[in-house]
Amino acid sequence: MAKKKEITKQDIVGFYIDYYLENNKQPESVYKFAKHYGFEEPFFYATFSSFEQIEKTYFSSIFEQTMSLLEKSEEFSGYDARTKLLSFYFTYFEMLTANRSFTLALLQQDKNKLKSLAKLSDFRKHFINFYNELEIERIDLKQEKLVEIQEKSMSQMAWFQLLLTLKFWMDDTSLSFEKTDIYIEKSVNTSFDLMDIAPLKSLIDFGKFMWKEKVSFKM
Repeated sequence: MAKKKEITKQDIVGFYIDYYLENNKQPESVYKFAKHYGFEEPFFYATFSSFEQIEKTYFSSIFEQTMSLLEKSEEFSGYDARTKLLSFYFTYFEMLTANRSFTLALLQQDKNKLKSLAKLSDFRKHFINFYNELEIERIDLKQEKLVEIQEKSMSQMAWFQLLLTLKFWMDDTSLSFEKTDIYIEKSVNTSFDLMDIAPLKSLIDFGKFMWKEKVSFKM
């Protein structure tokens, strides 16, 4: 007798995506959903508390798969911060594209935009942690409170940039979403160019020198 295949958490997510796309709505109940796909209801509650939680963890699940793929690459760990972020973007949006119909359904089903953003809350935490771990050169502000403010503002801007990219991807009608690839490359490169602190550091160092030497500009 063949051994019955063990149902995994990822299987349940796959079942849910399949059901949602075929019926354009959530299952009527966990009981009917489990029965339809041939597993026991208690197993669902051992992995998810509700259908809403599946939707909420969907984007963070893709984040985890993205990082797993990137970390398997021997080159990834040696990339600079800019290249790591670009690699993340391209891989993450490639995975979203593989599930585009479901992704759009999740983000467009609520007229209340705040509800749509709530589905991204877990993913947001993962992304900001990832971004903060990138070795992005920052101005040495000396004071701990100012450093915290700087890091928070940078990560918030990075998250806002990702949301803008997501919106662009949702609206993109180009073949193979090639315009989204161009948008990603240009937006990420622009953000890093704007954060280039070398000129600013030189100006600050010059200002310190001028102050220290008390240079007079009397004519």
